[in-house]
Amino acid sequence: MPHLKKIVLHCRNGYAQRINSLVEEFIQDGVIYVGIVGVDCARVEEIVDELVVGLGDRNYDLLTSSHPNKSVEDAVRFANSLTGTYEGASQIVEV
Repeated sequence: MPHLKKIVLHCRNGYAQRINSLVEEFIQDGVIYVGIVGVDCARVEEIVDELVVGLGDRNYDLLTSSHPNKSVEDAVRFANSLTGTYEGASQIVEV
């Protein structure tokens, strides 16, 4: 089942190798926003950004944000507040 266009990625234990394959799934599914919350979320956001860019040969736009010291509910509220191109429902993905 494809992912929704907006994802809240809840990292319970910080970066996990599974995130690499998730980012590829997000790109295949046309995800346009990933908000990251949980342990070391700012670092995970940087990794997601690097994975999207790849070797510089990928032309894909993905808006990311990290939410240090915030709850999953706070991150979902932020995702749901986005408007314009980013309007719509969000999906929580646990890692």
